[in-house]
Amino acid sequence: MILTFDVGNTETTVGLFDGDKVYSHWRITTGVPRTHDEFALLLRSMLTAGGIEPGEIEGSAICSVVPPVTGPIARACEDCFGSASIIVDARAKLPIRLDVDEPFTVGADRVANTLAASRIWKRNAIVVDLGTATTYDCITADGAFIGGIIQPGVGTSAETLFRKTSQLSATELIPPQKVIGTRTDECIRSGVLYGAADSINGLVARIKAEWQGADPIVIGTGGLAETLRPFCQSLDEVDPFLTLKGVLMGYRLLKL
Repeated sequence: MILTFDVGNTETTVGLFDGDKVYSHWRITTGVPRTHDEFALLLRSMLTAGGIEPGEIEGSAICSVVPPVTGPIARACEDCFGSASIIVDARAKLPIRLDVDEPFTVGADRVANTLAASRIWKRNAIVVDLGTATTYDCITADGAFIGGIIQPGVGTSAETLFRKTSQLSATELIPPQKVIGTRTDECIRSGVLYGAADSINGLVARIKAEWQGADPIVIGTGGLAETLRPFCQSLDEVDPFLTLKGVLMGYRLLKL
């Protein structure tokens, strides 16, 4: 079994793969400061709760956009599993190309998405990754990341709204029943979720108009992808574990 990590600014998604199958997965808060010892205890407790012994883990791989967290997780994995973690990022020698002006600034999650999307679908793709930021990755069939878009994430936008308005309280982002809300919480849900969906549909349309002749498949991933799927006509596929699958592919390629 291989343990994979997608370290985002808000949450870290941990995926345990048995072959190509996601055997189990967890989400932990990234912003809580932890030593490598604390990460090791957390990893052991998660695995034990899932009925997995640390000795069953063959290796680990990390893609991270939060450098201060990468080191402690890597040390924790080495302590727990006895081998160094594979780091999947823009400097890793992977069979993809970063055809942008500043390739080494491309986020590790976008690198993993490029690897996964090009190898799974084998066609031009737009990956819409709904995390702390919502990113749009334009990926060619032969594995080139040619650029994209970064906008504030759905949760980030909602948090800003709550923080900047004294009379609007935090509201759970569940799908609204109708567009026109008759309660404040309904109005917020409608504005945040429908606004995000229409933004995604609009930006995907703009990308397609500029990327003429590409005919890309549009893949949604990230924590809110399933929630927004019913409202985003532009999404052809949703794979919540796309980034982790890319990390797993990176592990296998870099371990050779």
